[in-house]
This record gives sequence, C-alpha cells and structure tokens, in this order.
Amino acid sequence: MKALYTASTGMAAQERNVEVISNNIANMRTTGYKRQRADFQDLLYQVYRRSGSQTSEAGTQLPTGVEIGSGVKTGATPRIMSQGSVAPTEKELDLAIRGEGFFSISLPDGRTGYTRDGSFERDSQGQLVTIEGYQVQPGITIPATARSVSISADGVVEAYLDQESSPTAIGQIQLSRFVNKAGLEGIGDNLYVETAGSGAAQTGVANADGFGNLLQGHLELANVNAVTEIADLIAAQRAYEMNARVISGADEMLQATAQLR
Repeated sequence: MKALYTASTGMAAQERNVEVISNNIANMRTTGYKRQRADFQDLLYQVYRRSGSQTSEAGTQLPTGVEIGSGVKTGATPRIMSQGSVAPTEKELDLAIRGEGFFSISLPDGRTGYTRDGSFERDSQGQLVTIEGYQVQPGITIPATARSVSISADGVVEAYLDQESSPTAIGQIQLSRFVNKAGLEGIGDNLYVETAGSGAAQTGVANADGFGNLLQGHLELANVNAVTEIADLIAAQRAYEMNARVISGADEMLQATAQLR
C-alpha cells in the first residue's frame, strides 16, 4: 500500500527536524551560534486525472484533477543569521559584533574561516588568536610590555606600553560580510567557510559600509530561543506520531484485505 511509504517519508522528515532542533538546543550557550531550521518540500505526484483534460466532445474540461503525492523530503536547513544578544564579560580581548560582519580567521589548511565568536586570546608570540590558536586577520601582535589593550568600535587596537601615558596603535581588526550569509558552510569550532551560495567575502573595517561595529569586553550569545525550540520539538513529535498512526492504519487495512482473501 502506497500510504505505508508516504508516511515513512513523513517520519524520516520529522526525525531530521528533531535532529536540527536538538542541535539548536545543544548550542544554546555556544558563543555566536546561529540557529537552523528544517524546510520541507513535497515529493513527486502521481496524476490519475489531469486538470484541464477534455471530458466530452462538447469541449468540457476538468476543473480539477486527481493527483496523489508520494510524501515529503527535507529541502534545506538554512541558518537564521539574526543578531544574538550581547553580554558583558569584563575581558579585554572579548569582542562582540553588532551588525552584519564576521571576523576573518586564518585556518591551518590555508583557507580563511569566518566567525561571530569574538572570544580571543593572545598566544606565546603575542598574536591575537581564537581559542583554537587560529590567527585573527590581519595579524595583530600585542607587545609583551603592553599593560592594557583597548579596541575601538571601528576595530583599532591600541596598547599602553611600559610607562607611556598615551596608547600606541598596533593594528586594526578587519570584518567580512556576504551577500548571502545563510549560504556559508559550518565546519565546527564556531567557524564558517564561504561557498558558491554565499558569494565571495567583502572585506572592510567596522563602523563603515554596513559591516557593523565592535564592542570590547562583550560576547554575542546564541540566537536560540528556548521556548520556540521546545514548541517546535513538540510539534515535530506530534507530526511523527501522526505518521506512525498512518502506518499502523495502513497495516491494519492490509491485514483486513489479506483475511478477505
């Protein structure tokens, strides 16, 4: 019976939906995380009577046809790139972006990664790096004699050296943005890489051309809403149960048919 296979696609789709929701909930405390959602598409239809076909020699036509669908599939799992809330950390190398930009990160394989996670550190050479040790672009080295570091809203990094009373500029953090942010590919470690769907990165500085501005001593939290995710999880569970009932009903119908024979 075709209903068995149709309902099985519904169960598989809701299982994938629950996987997406569970990943969102798991990353509720992940800095800069952007939640995903599952988008679904219906599968091919079997046409028994085509709409508009002629029904008599007088030229009358069917106003509607008979089409039976074959189920559902997961079409995409786009990321929702909305701004997350910003929380203070009182750590001078923590940075939050308020706006469209991403930090550019040099990856070990030579590629450039992009992130909204501004929880930076300095390595043994004084370079500004991520918590994985990947260098923030462009390379910024904080002198060992620096007493404190300040980072302005436009990304200018200044340090108070030795006993100097005025700061010394040591670099400027760059930001990148994309035509289609949702097209970025997540590779873990709070990093994305560009794809053909995202378009090439446009690089600039904060506080200019819509890149957003920086806030020192703050981090951007995940844009996951716990209440919404739980509501979506309950809806997915109910849809899964309904598809399971369809399978049970179709199985009972097959058994009844077999007994008649």
